[in-house]
Amino acid sequence: MPQNRPRVVILGSGWGGNTLARRLDKKRYDVRLISPANHFLFTPLLPSTAVGTLEFRAIQEPVRTIKGLGEYYQAKARGLDTEKQIVECEDLFKNKKFKVQYDYLCIAAGNKTNTFNTPGVAEREGHEVFFLKHLYHARAIRNRVLECFERASSDDIAKEERDRLLSFVVVGGGPTSCEFMSELYDFLRHDVSKWYPDLINDIRLTLVEAGPGLLGSFDKSLADYYLEQLLKKQIDVRLGTAVTGVEERIYHENETQTDSYTVALFADDTELPFSTMVWSAGLAPVKFIETSNLELGRGGKILVDKHLRVKGHKGRIFALGDCAIVEDGPPLPPTASVAEQEAYYIGDCFNKFYHKFDPSSEENKEVDLPLPGPVVPALLPWEYAEFLNRYFVKAVPYFEYKNRGAMTSMGFGGGVFDTTKTDLPMPEGAFSGVTAFLAWRSAYWTKQLSWTNMILIPMYWFKAMLFGRDISRF
Repeated sequence: MPQNRPRVVILGSGWGGNTLARRLDKKRYDVRLISPANHFLFTPLLPSTAVGTLEFRAIQEPVRTIKGLGEYYQAKARGLDTEKQIVECEDLFKNKKFKVQYDYLCIAAGNKTNTFNTPGVAEREGHEVFFLKHLYHARAIRNRVLECFERASSDDIAKEERDRLLSFVVVGGGPTSCEFMSELYDFLRHDVSKWYPDLINDIRLTLVEAGPGLLGSFDKSLADYYLEQLLKKQIDVRLGTAVTGVEERIYHENETQTDSYTVALFADDTELPFSTMVWSAGLAPVKFIETSNLELGRGGKILVDKHLRVKGHKGRIFALGDCAIVEDGPPLPPTASVAEQEAYYIGDCFNKFYHKFDPSSEENKEVDLPLPGPVVPALLPWEYAEFLNRYFVKAVPYFEYKNRGAMTSMGFGGGVFDTTKTDLPMPEGAFSGVTAFLAWRSAYWTKQLSWTNMILIPMYWFKAMLFGRDISRF
């Protein structure tokens, strides 16, 4: 490879960072990636792993499978020196501090779960309260659910304690919350019920949403349909209800043992004892973004121009995905599709235009990176079909988001698929039931990055359908 290639440092291995790292021309750029996660996570399938419909390794791709990647650092970015063009990092294993120099920096750090400073949520996280953004979250949820059933099956347990152990609460009305609740329902009704038949009538499922409805970004007919289906399954759906706190209460204490239980407090002055709460109610910026000294916009996100460049840095710093917001642009949803399309745009700009500029030369130190020429937006969601994009959309020099539709599963055999506002060359409409379910599965199956996962995923789906999900806890 040519020497003295400009170094592009990418922060994050999610939809934005991973896609960009794969697309950049390694013959022209020295690409390096920094992330505490050494894998790309296919997040739309994450709720399925929390109950065993899919296994964890089937929805991840190791970072080191990126061809031509110059270097990978399993570390957290802790600071940024924009004058010296240095990212200050901390090793994930020994907390060793080190620095990484860059010519171009692409920040795709994502977001973290927002607790809205609700009392007790952060304190009980990992015990009775769980987030759902990473594989280790899904594993913890799966183990917690099975633990609760093992404890509830004891002969000498009080009825009040059994009812609490079998009370599961999901907070949030977005796609992740709804999909997890549907997956949990299937798991409990079709698998757990076989091994704990005496407990099935004691299970209580509660979905809590502070807003007036579920799936707020979907067509109202589909959101209403999803709500109707949850209610038919006897799931307690509480709309317009905010969680105001989580409390641990002691009911028995002596010199050797303290027994307690957890209670969810709601804005309507009601409360609900529970054993497991999955919190997926909002997003907040990660600490690196907050302390980066970059200009921030609404929601604490990095402010970028229509070319996804961070203002005031001469085109040396870019931001994309959930951690960025386009100045004076329409608000974009915090979805995988947006991050992926932004990565396509930046990658194409680098490969087609930015390679003509030498950022390391003395004469260019104070020169702004020239603006790119026209780039075809990434309309179609499959990389192998991107050559067709030029026939459906017009190339433009700035980032232009294209609506690919929205879909959410409803467990086995159900779902919703909204194409009422799509830019895809397909009929517009609101689809539900088996049609949406098949669209959801086929779309995500065909978007896998490796043949390994394209083989494993349908195998696990077939296993869950024919033989049931695994209830082992380890």
